[in-house]
Amino acid sequence: MADLRNNFVGIKSPNPFWLASAPPTDKAYNVERAFKAGWGGVVWKTLGEEGPPVVNVNGPRYGAIWGADRRLLGLNNIELITDRDLYTNLREMKQVKMNWPDRALIASIMVPCEEESWKAILPLVEETGADGIELNFGCPHGMSERGMGAAVGQVPEYIEMVVRWCKQYTRMPVITKLTPNITDIRRPARAAKAGGTDAVSLINTINSITSVNLDTFSPEPSIDGRGSHGGYCGPAVKPIALNMVAEIARDPETQGLPISGIGGVTTWRDAAEFLALGAGNVQVCTAAMTYGFKIVQEMISGLSDWMDAKGHRNLDDITGRAVPNVSDWQYLNLNYIAKARIDQDACIKCGRCHIACEDTSHQAITQFVNGVRHFEVMEDECVGCNLCVNVCPVENCITMEQLPSGSLDERTGKTVDPNYANWTTHPNNPMARQAAE
Repeated sequence: MADLRNNFVGIKSPNPFWLASAPPTDKAYNVERAFKAGWGGVVWKTLGEEGPPVVNVNGPRYGAIWGADRRLLGLNNIELITDRDLYTNLREMKQVKMNWPDRALIASIMVPCEEESWKAILPLVEETGADGIELNFGCPHGMSERGMGAAVGQVPEYIEMVVRWCKQYTRMPVITKLTPNITDIRRPARAAKAGGTDAVSLINTINSITSVNLDTFSPEPSIDGRGSHGGYCGPAVKPIALNMVAEIARDPETQGLPISGIGGVTTWRDAAEFLALGAGNVQVCTAAMTYGFKIVQEMISGLSDWMDAKGHRNLDDITGRAVPNVSDWQYLNLNYIAKARIDQDACIKCGRCHIACEDTSHQAITQFVNGVRHFEVMEDECVGCNLCVNVCPVENCITMEQLPSGSLDERTGKTVDPNYANWTTHPNNPMARQAAE
């Protein structure tokens, strides 16, 4: 059986599945139940500084995007950090860690961007026995207007400064949580590394308005007829998160920096993809809020079964395996030629492939052959874009098949070249022409 034990910057847990800092980790009652269900660790909902607790709204806090079957695809929230007393949280964290010494317990922290504020809270958190801290530089609403959260995460110089303070004033490993609301995710990651962070976690939520109520003309969720932008999460943000994780994993300046992957993890496959792109573990929130804590059991068994089937012994066998295969567009092989193929036995004659190709692509799929409804790829028109594969409702009915080298590409009339060639040397590239001259 595959070994799922996780060691992330010295923080050990029985599996790589942690609950992210959010309502599911707001109190001991939740966290205890999560550990009983099988979660390997939790990041406690973000703590603020000593004093009057943060004030949350008392009405709706979530907006949603659903698929056609009412499955939740994306969740927008206007929730703030914990609105419970700091010392109540600290007492509960200490007790939970005593009760569950084999589980990872991380304290998420957000205090004003002042050295004394960080210096004051770090010893309090350390006394709980927490395994590490996560610096919340990602919250895009409510707290950012107060100079915290994403307001810090969008300024690399601030990130480096705060990380240095934390490394100076605590023995605990420091995980820096990054905001996706930025042009280039590599810059804050580099700043965190320069400050001495032990790891980064990403992504936090994305600035969003999920919908507008067309009766009241108010963004959802609506509070007394008005709405605000919030943070977007859930399965819909996974592609954005995967890209940002990969950018950090393959950047020469941050390569090797431990990453905790966050963003739309709902199944074991999602987790495996994050791990393959360089994440050392994953954090989950929306899936738990949608399906409950026991969803982790499916994640654990699914990941274990897949690893067993593929012969992967432990998490190290898969972590980062896909990173070398992530490339900039200009280095993709222009001599790789593929064509779509339709399995006529599997085809249900719905015509979606034809409509998509005819109206929006390259007019490469028939609708009738000899007066009979029939869908087939015309190789002399097919550019291999695979749009038809993605709109077909029947799995594996349409596949992409590579043309062997030496064969004829009917669309171009040229023989498939076996040699690798990319845009950097293509004769149509003006930069390549200038270099040749």
